[in-house]
Amino acid sequence: MGTTASAAFDTETLRRGIEGQTAATLLSLYTDDATLRIVNRNSQPSHPKVLQGRGEIAELLEDVYGRDLKHTFEGCVIQGDRAAYSESCRYSDGTRVMSESMITLRDGKISEQIMIEAWDE
Repeated sequence: MGTTASAAFDTETLRRGIEGQTAATLLSLYTDDATLRIVNRNSQPSHPKVLQGRGEIAELLEDVYGRDLKHTFEGCVIQGDRAAYSESCRYSDGTRVMSESMITLRDGKISEQIMIEAWDE
């Protein structure tokens, strides 16, 4: 029997991607057909923002990593082909953002992600 998809998932690359200065490392962890659903104050659970494919996810990540924002990887738990991780962010004006993600892995890459964000108001 082969190894599970999570065995190939590299949490160190996830940390470097989240805490890095560009979107490229984090984007490398997604499958070409990945789906990202985002729930926050603007995209509520009944109508989440849904990004389909690496191209749409790349646009979001490039926008986020183009901001004056510090990202901190808080931790990750992996079980089989599922993982959950936390990150915190801080804008230069002091505004903070926290996010929790639940991901599905396929061949060691993220194929599905639900991200829940909370912002300072």
